[in-house]
Amino acid sequence: MEYIIFLASMAALIKGADYVIEESERIALHYNISHFVIGATIVALGTSLPEMAASVFASADGKSDLAVSNVIGSTIFNIALVLGVVFIMANKLTPQRDMFAEDSSWALFPILVFLVVGFDGEISRYEGFIYLLMMGAYVMFLTKNADDLVAEIDESLVQEAFDWKRTGIWLGFGFILVIVGANYTVESASLIARSFGVSEWIIGLFLIALGTSLPELVVSVQAVRKNNADMILGNIIGSNVANFTMVLGAAAMVNPLSVDFTANAFDIMTALILTVMMVFITANKLYNRSSGIVLILMLALVLGNTLKAI
Repeated sequence: MEYIIFLASMAALIKGADYVIEESERIALHYNISHFVIGATIVALGTSLPEMAASVFASADGKSDLAVSNVIGSTIFNIALVLGVVFIMANKLTPQRDMFAEDSSWALFPILVFLVVGFDGEISRYEGFIYLLMMGAYVMFLTKNADDLVAEIDESLVQEAFDWKRTGIWLGFGFILVIVGANYTVESASLIARSFGVSEWIIGLFLIALGTSLPELVVSVQAVRKNNADMILGNIIGSNVANFTMVLGAAAMVNPLSVDFTANAFDIMTALILTVMMVFITANKLYNRSSGIVLILMLALVLGNTLKAI
């Protein structure tokens, strides 16, 4: 029964995030906010809403391992799975934006800060607040560089007449799905962990992280079909920045998060290595099938190591 609840709650969480993103786009378009700004903030950061909801509820419930492993796992899946699949599908991507010069530091800096602030075994509320400030700085960076960004806006929304009543209803419904879905996701995941005799860290690292990474995968696969390389890379970089700033920051503000670096060193270092690999790929413009295969092999290595630990 727990598995059915987990799958249903994950579906509700992801679908709710879709509603929130779409209705937020409608509101922004109604007030004539730039498409570039919408794409840089609402769409790029909105795909991290499932991770934030799951981690915040886990933190509120005193489940630090679930909250932190969700962020670590999502980072691993975003790079190894999503970028790996995208590079293999597209074979060769040619983004117009210089991702290394403009964005790579934003991808690497938050995880390095995580290693520093979590080294004492805890991410405090104060450190969570600093992370949220970093998220604010990133949003400012995106909006100031909006002319260089390629927005992924649903053009059908531009043509529709705006209706506050309709938008309000669907926006509220989306938030309800996110809240309820996140709550039951965390609870059912904990029960699954106990039934299998594995740690909540493992459940968060794979079951929850894989599920909450699906929005990034869907957005990126759609962008491949449109040959929108900038959107693909920007989405992954933006989502990973949001994971280590908005998600961890909000979760730590709810409750200080404990981090066991000794027990989970392999997974944490894997997330760091994959982030460095992504920076290396952007620096050398290795947006090709070979890079995709290497990333998928890295994911297989992580999965193999985890299976041995179970």
